[in-house]
Amino acid sequence: MKPSEIRGKEDAEILFDIEKLEKELFDLNFRSLTEGNPDPAKIRRTRRDLARMRTILRERELHLRGQESREESR
Repeated sequence: MKPSEIRGKEDAEILFDIEKLEKELFDLNFRSLTEGNPDPAKIRRTRRDLARMRTILRERELHLRGQESREESR
């Protein structure tokens, strides 16, 4: 997911996506240990998407890069 796509979302949507990706990452890690993972790059992409989302939320908390919380701007 691109940072511009994430920045277009509200905080609640990003938090929902974070929870969804955390579950997906857990499942991918579990599956790779038990069955072997045919696509190890998917784990890396999922981890990086999670990091991007958390970074953008943190930027909004600190009011960096002109990012305002979508919840506060209403």
